[in-house]
Amino acid sequence: MKNDGMSKETRQFDSDAHTLQQLGYTQELARRLGSFSNLAISLSIICILAGGITSFHLGFCAAGGASIGLGWPLVCAFSTVVALSMGQIASAFPTAGGLYHWASILGGRGWGWGTAWFNLIGLVTVLAAINVGTYEFFVQAFGLSWQDSPHGWWIQLSALTLITLTQAAFNHAGIRVTALLTDFSGYWILATATALVAALLSFGATHDLSRLWTFSNFTGIPDGRVWPAHGSIGVAFALGWLLPAYTITGFDASAHVAEETVSASRNVPSGIVRSVVLSGITGWIMLATIVMAMPSLEEAALQGPTVFYWVMRTMVPAGVRLPLFAAILIAQYLCGLATVTSASRMAFAFARDGGLPYRFRKISPRYRSPAVAIWGVASAAILFTVYSPVYSTITAVCTIFLYVSYVLPTALGLRAFGRSWTRMGPWHLGKWFRPAGAISVVGCLALILIGLQPPNQKAGAVLVGMSLLLIVAWYGLARHSFPGPPIANLLADPRRAPSTDEGRKEPGRDG
Repeated sequence: MKNDGMSKETRQFDSDAHTLQQLGYTQELARRLGSFSNLAISLSIICILAGGITSFHLGFCAAGGASIGLGWPLVCAFSTVVALSMGQIASAFPTAGGLYHWASILGGRGWGWGTAWFNLIGLVTVLAAINVGTYEFFVQAFGLSWQDSPHGWWIQLSALTLITLTQAAFNHAGIRVTALLTDFSGYWILATATALVAALLSFGATHDLSRLWTFSNFTGIPDGRVWPAHGSIGVAFALGWLLPAYTITGFDASAHVAEETVSASRNVPSGIVRSVVLSGITGWIMLATIVMAMPSLEEAALQGPTVFYWVMRTMVPAGVRLPLFAAILIAQYLCGLATVTSASRMAFAFARDGGLPYRFRKISPRYRSPAVAIWGVASAAILFTVYSPVYSTITAVCTIFLYVSYVLPTALGLRAFGRSWTRMGPWHLGKWFRPAGAISVVGCLALILIGLQPPNQKAGAVLVGMSLLLIVAWYGLARHSFPGPPIANLLADPRRAPSTDEGRKEPGRDG
């Protein structure tokens, strides 16, 4: 029986390696992740204990309890549709390039190149946002006054550098170490969220469910530090969507570790969808209990960005509160660690196809991890926090860039579906792909627009500037020098494996 099990495992590994070879790549990374480990990577990056808590004020200080009770499940339902669409494409093309590779195959080199940069920058900025949020949580939760000192900015930068570099060091040690930590993170998030809910239900002010569908226009309170004043409750409700939109991101991580996942064509799409559904439901319960625990909604809104800490200090005894704060801090650190994993695989895949300097695709011979890509994305995240240490702006930028990278391959998949793309992977939606894809495209565009609203105008400038820069760079240089993925004509029959040269000669499909 043991030999049969080993034989089955070996056959599956060979099948995954063969699928990867058909897509033009050889197996370089260590394929060690099972179904739960793949799920845990995305679950760790979504991490309701990170974005859900550090960005709680973005939702609550918009339309009050309704932003949580109604806005959160609405956006999470939409994110599930995005995940379903993404899962079908991931099943057909299970590579570390993920979104970038899909866009290249479905639309051409130019679309793939643009998607790669939006996705990579989105992942780098989300890493910055997570770690800035982790630092701010540490300061606020334990009542430290470093931020108010003359050297506060330098202390923050030093702390962020230490956090990010240690996350990179764990990733450098290989996928076995990373998988152990992210597997633990998946269980830790669910256990800590459950403990937090139990504490809030035990010590909270009320169990009044009506708060969850009560609309309160809290924009402009306090002093416009969260959102500027808006007279329309509809606008306020829409602004609150940034909370779930930012929190439920990063689920493309399951795709980025496809080349390290066993039975990737099935486990990757499953990991994408399950991580969104599980995070959405668990996060809704957790955030709803925060709203119900408040002694007063109006008084809570006056706290602005510190509303969560105020609720905990007001209602939960220190003997319970401080261990919970420590557990949340651990989850947030592991969230950043998983993000380094996802971003580095994206950078590795892009470099492998010529989109980044060749050295970014180098694999550590000892650990079989993309070492240069790991340290590269970590360094880039630290540099971005120097550019914008303001948490709300970083969250807006990363949300916008990630959703741009989500919408592009989905839109291209809609165009190619049933035409040039006729052979699906084993995990697919059938006739439901078209409506799911259409909803994803329209919804992503709406969330991007919300992310550009004041006080996040800087995010709009970054988006416009980045788009113009990419257009100029593509037509001025990259169009002539970027070869793209080695195989971009496998839509109708991915079992056919043309030579690398054949796959790269596509002058008519430059995007």
